[in-house]
Amino acid sequence: MTRKRRSLRSRLTLLVATAVAVAIAVCAAVCWFIVRSELLDQMERSLGGPKGPLGNEWIARNCPRAPSEHQPPFPRFQLLQAIDTGGTRCVMGYTGVRLVPDDRAVASAPEGVQRFRDGVTDDGAPVLVLVRSVGSGLAVMESRPLAEFQSTLTTLAWILAGVAALGVVGAASAGLLISRTALRPVGRLAEAVEHVARTEDLGTRIPVEGTDEIASLGASFNAMTTALAASRERQRRLVADAGHELRTPLTSLRTNIDLLLRSENTGRPLGAAPKRRLLASLKAQFEEMSTLVGDLLQLSRSESEHEPHVEVAFHEVVETAVRRARLRAQESPIRVELEPWYVRGDQAALERAVVNLLDNAVKFSEGPVLVRLAAGELTVRDHGPGIAGEELPYVFDRFWRSSSARSMPGSGLGLAIVAQAVRDAGGEVALENAEGGGVLARVRLPGSNLS
Repeated sequence: MTRKRRSLRSRLTLLVATAVAVAIAVCAAVCWFIVRSELLDQMERSLGGPKGPLGNEWIARNCPRAPSEHQPPFPRFQLLQAIDTGGTRCVMGYTGVRLVPDDRAVASAPEGVQRFRDGVTDDGAPVLVLVRSVGSGLAVMESRPLAEFQSTLTTLAWILAGVAALGVVGAASAGLLISRTALRPVGRLAEAVEHVARTEDLGTRIPVEGTDEIASLGASFNAMTTALAASRERQRRLVADAGHELRTPLTSLRTNIDLLLRSENTGRPLGAAPKRRLLASLKAQFEEMSTLVGDLLQLSRSESEHEPHVEVAFHEVVETAVRRARLRAQESPIRVELEPWYVRGDQAALERAVVNLLDNAVKFSEGPVLVRLAAGELTVRDHGPGIAGEELPYVFDRFWRSSSARSMPGSGLGLAIVAQAVRDAGGEVALENAEGGGVLARVRLPGSNLS
């Protein structure tokens, strides 16, 4: 059986009440001991023997001879008696104080030696005793009853206990109020999370007030839902765009296959040349679909699915990509100028990004393609018609194709793959119209010219 945990509000209330209770208890205990010490000091200062005619000389001269005849009228709060080294007492108050061995030692000590101790009267009442030697083997014992002292401390203890109890109750109430006020934003956040989990409504927002930790938590939640909503929208657009792009080759494939089947079923087979052209068209359409599916898989991979980043000789990656591009476009010369540059990233993804840049350049260039890598910046320059200025902001969008390229083969995902690969490697990519015509692609990757 699992034990049910308290809510955060009750735990916070209990924590505040406990902390205040401990603080009050410590303060009350310290106060009690300070008052006790001060009262004891006052009682000790009040002891010191009677003055005037009841001084030490009078006690030494008269008490041993006839204490009963010369006993003065002492008040009940003052007890006085004299003792000698043999332990004989001369009680001069309303009751005597029981002796201990140390009292006789004080009586035999030189005059002026004194000692405080706790004692008990003959009838069992606690007293504070001052034993002081007066010389000639005599000592005077002056005592004050502790009943009033103990009563004062008891009353003080009850008062402090009552104050502590009221403080704990007040602290619990304050803690409950504080927890309700402080955790109200957390409650709103919990309701928003439950609402999102129940309805999948990523448009939910939490009002953010102030700059404290709760406000930061609300802002983080809003940022998270915004990112999730953007991710969902990107997925929706990717699926919609992929469906739109796949519709054309699938329709063409279906039309060609239907034509081939109809010719066979009607007994009028196609001639060798038309049939060869039809099969070549089918193969090209299958290759286009394969390329499109591969590009979609590349774009749909999350960061955790990518290959771990390692040190890559980027100049060698560019050199390999140039060799691949030359095989597919032997009629377009590619001039290369490379300097060593080492980066951290996914070598396969970077190579595909460079190949895509080169394929685009070769496809549109009417002259040589210039490739240069220097100081960590790769530039690919073609001599084609360029890109309209109003279209430049969209060149890295998925499935986007310029008006001049819509009649050419391609899926519109090449530059999107370039942007993703460069971004994953911590770099930047940009396209701009070059002076004199053509397009200039710039790729900047952080790294070093030393391995």
